[in-house]
Amino acid sequence: MQSEMTKTRAFVFKNLIMTRRNVFTLFEILFWPLVAFLSVGLLAEFAELEPHMKAFILVGVVSMSVVQVCQLDVSYALLYDVWSKAVKHSLIAPAGLRHLLAGSLIVGIIRGGSVFLILMGASYLIFDFDFTAPGVGPLCLFLLGLFLSAAMVGLFVCILVFTFGLRAVVAAWSLVSLMLLVCGIYYPVSILPHWVMFLSELIPLTYFLEYFRRLYGFEPTFSHVLAKGSLMVMVYLILELILVKAALRRAKKTGMLLKLSE
Repeated sequence: MQSEMTKTRAFVFKNLIMTRRNVFTLFEILFWPLVAFLSVGLLAEFAELEPHMKAFILVGVVSMSVVQVCQLDVSYALLYDVWSKAVKHSLIAPAGLRHLLAGSLIVGIIRGGSVFLILMGASYLIFDFDFTAPGVGPLCLFLLGLFLSAAMVGLFVCILVFTFGLRAVVAAWSLVSLMLLVCGIYYPVSILPHWVMFLSELIPLTYFLEYFRRLYGFEPTFSHVLAKGSLMVMVYLILELILVKAALRRAKKTGMLLKLSE
């Protein structure tokens, strides 16, 4: 157990150093989340939305920022090495892929949690909206769902990079934006066409958003949202862990791993 923890801490330390040395990561934590939050929040104020509708919008925009920041760190576990042409060097280290991914997820939770605290404080000070009103327990369950959803997206990006190489790097920024369209970030999924609603039902983030919004008085579109979201995200994560190992083996056989390294 100590060996597993030491190897995981090594990748946590690596990601923290990479984050500290890259000044642009501050934009991911402070600038872009605040810009998105303020622009949407001020639009809600201008439209003179009722308090419960403003709550719906703010929950969505804060959730999106948290998922985006956290999933980027899981993706960066591989992308930093791709950009520095050092993928094979990380993979020949006496540690497994699970340590690399777990270490990056821990850093992602730290950064995503920081974004949430900043935006939660801004919500209360600027828009008089309290994220803690439903209680600490439901809030922690909601955050856990967001972090697991982010891990799911980040793992999928890693699978794509191992499979398609540098062409798949754009997925690190585009996947969350595509999720925005179908998960009900700014509107309930019930207004979507039926075939799009079917896609919404396949994404765990949809259920976590409905679970938390239900605590503010919104009737969920689906039933048993917390149970469905939790079960679905765990199944997806297990499948992705199997697939990422398979993608790594394939990358070694096809030479993709060498193309991503020097």
